[in-house]
Amino acid sequence: MSEINKKYLFNTEENKAFMEEIRNTLFNFGHKFPSPGGGSYYLGDDGTPWTERNRETWITSRMVHVYSMASFLGHEGAKELAAAGLKGLQGELHDTVNGGWYAGLTADGQIVPTKQCYAHAFVILATSSAYLAGIEGAKELLDEALALYDLRFWNEEEGLSCDTWNTEFTELDTYRGINANMHTVEAFLAAADVTGDEKYRVRAGRIIDHVVGWAEENNWRIPEHFSDDWVADLECNKDKPDDQFKPYGATPGHGIEWSRLITQWATSTFGDDKEGAAKYITIAENLYNQAVADAWNADGAPGIAYTTGWDGVPIVRDRMHWTLAEAINTSAVLATVTGKEKYAADFAEFMQYLDEKVLDHVNGSWFHQLDCSNNVIGTVWPGKSDLYHAVQATLIPYHAVDLSIAPAVKEGK
Repeated sequence: MSEINKKYLFNTEENKAFMEEIRNTLFNFGHKFPSPGGGSYYLGDDGTPWTERNRETWITSRMVHVYSMASFLGHEGAKELAAAGLKGLQGELHDTVNGGWYAGLTADGQIVPTKQCYAHAFVILATSSAYLAGIEGAKELLDEALALYDLRFWNEEEGLSCDTWNTEFTELDTYRGINANMHTVEAFLAAADVTGDEKYRVRAGRIIDHVVGWAEENNWRIPEHFSDDWVADLECNKDKPDDQFKPYGATPGHGIEWSRLITQWATSTFGDDKEGAAKYITIAENLYNQAVADAWNADGAPGIAYTTGWDGVPIVRDRMHWTLAEAINTSAVLATVTGKEKYAADFAEFMQYLDEKVLDHVNGSWFHQLDCSNNVIGTVWPGKSDLYHAVQATLIPYHAVDLSIAPAVKEGK
């Protein structure tokens, strides 16, 4: 086998070296993210901050998480960059009047209205990672984020989270979304791993059981949008199918991402109870395999289509970088837990596609959006907003399946 191919193969020294090379390039690319107040600027194609765009809480949180992990890996200046982002979560993005975190700030410092479950889940992820990194004030902010989330977003009776409040936390939007609940699962698993409070792992499992039921009813394609009484709205945004956060139809990348999170939850929950975990690993395989069958190479060119209809036929055929990142993660995780060669073979295909089409070998980072012919475009994701998905794709394949990625990297597991 030629040397060039070995760097795409799972669990080879060549692939591990390739991942490290990609990761270091990503860490270097993002150095200019902090604003003077600590909020993260949206990064342009070459890593230059786009200062005219909003400074978003979810992007800031992702960058804190990324550079906290970079500090565990010895990246120079990483802890200081994570601390700068945490300053934004402590300061300019933090609502000291109503509690919680603004959706973001405009370029001239005006508040972006609403309080988002999605953003608050990322604050939990960020502060848990920053706490592990030993950044001053991170533990206090993590405690505050968890208490606020419990108060405003988590519904104990339903076993699910709501989506969006107004800025003052006086009016709750009737929309319910699975994307926010997916990142809540990620955040809750991290909170359980970092704080030792297992109620968060239990909650993650309650969300997962709901999602599994909805997916089974829809041929392993997960409904994304719901009413306030959790009735699926399968027609939501049919007239705006490429919406950034609420696209119409099924999102195969989310099916793939859920597969990985379900596997993490199951292996961490059931431990040596192989039978208990096996049920959920089979579910994870079903989600992954349906998503890949629907969306990978769906139109004769490599890449994962952004959305499909409920029949599995692609609708928005653009390729988003995050879907590839999750495919790399999940194929590696399933290869590890099942031992099936199919998943390792998928991983190699995804890695080759990353190298040939999605890696920006000139400016660094990954192209965030390509069309169905793999030409770079920016209709949904101009520039390169943050590093979260791409960095995690270089780490998750080679760390413990049953542990959140930040503690896994810190502990070398």
